[in-house]
Amino acid sequence: MPAAERAEPIELETIVDAITLGDVTLTRVREYFGPVDMTPEAFFPKSPAQAWEAHRSWLAPHFLNAETRIVNSAIQTWVLRSEGRTILVDTGVGNHKDRPYAPVWNRLDTAFLDNLARAGVRPEDVDIVINTHLHIDHVGWNTYLDGRTWVPTFPNATYLMSRTDFDFWNPANEHKPMLGRGNQNVFEDSVAPVHEAGQTQLWEGDHRIDGNLRLDLAPGHTPGSSVLSLESGPDRALFVGDLLHSPLQIHEPDSNSCFCEDPAEARATRHKLLGWAVDNNALVIPAHLGGHGAAEVIREGGKFAIKGWAPFAPYTEQF
Repeated sequence: MPAAERAEPIELETIVDAITLGDVTLTRVREYFGPVDMTPEAFFPKSPAQAWEAHRSWLAPHFLNAETRIVNSAIQTWVLRSEGRTILVDTGVGNHKDRPYAPVWNRLDTAFLDNLARAGVRPEDVDIVINTHLHIDHVGWNTYLDGRTWVPTFPNATYLMSRTDFDFWNPANEHKPMLGRGNQNVFEDSVAPVHEAGQTQLWEGDHRIDGNLRLDLAPGHTPGSSVLSLESGPDRALFVGDLLHSPLQIHEPDSNSCFCEDPAEARATRHKLLGWAVDNNALVIPAHLGGHGAAEVIREGGKFAIKGWAPFAPYTEQF
């Protein structure tokens, strides 16, 4: 798709908003919010059509355009301030990246770093970058183009990546992902440069970041997908990455996106994590929800339902 034909993002009143969970401040910084050129049938190929109709009244407009029936998605980074450190969860698409098989994300030129500055974060302030997995829209701002060379955007950060995903997406290992060429160039321009700079930490099994935060493997969407759990004071949250692309998947947890490498494993992991969130009264924070970015969930038969949305507020220096 030529740049002139690229779908236009939706204008937002608030680019940066925040919430405090225990001793941790969580700030959402958006890179993009708008259509992703896919209908529900294409994005979630085995989801029940009647469910989209039944929930249309609240899926629109943040998660679905009711007129065009195109899915809306947010590309955003979560900024956590925990125990004196600044931590980023996922880094979006990035600028100037050559994405020939993902036209929506091809050669973007967004104000993401300016938006990050609105949250009081300069690149040199970042201590840790968490890539929940290594898809195109989660690692892009790991690097930026300096002349003709991709260099780490966050020069003082340790980039946490699961070894499983690192090995899976490394072209040298010649895996044949379900995504095909959809992730082309991503490892080369957004992963390898930070690894070659000595800034990656490849973890396995689980990884304790601090007293509030822990990473665990949650395979299915990709072999090395991970979730970040937050437990601080009375508050709990679970950053589930792409195990949920739409809040409809809370109501229909057997519905995968078309991008899941192992559909059966993705379904099992989704049920497990949503169950944990219910049992621990934890906010569920997916990577791509526009509008309300996080939800409390309850059980509803063998499925789940949204109990309420997280009370994000516009970011101010008080956060």
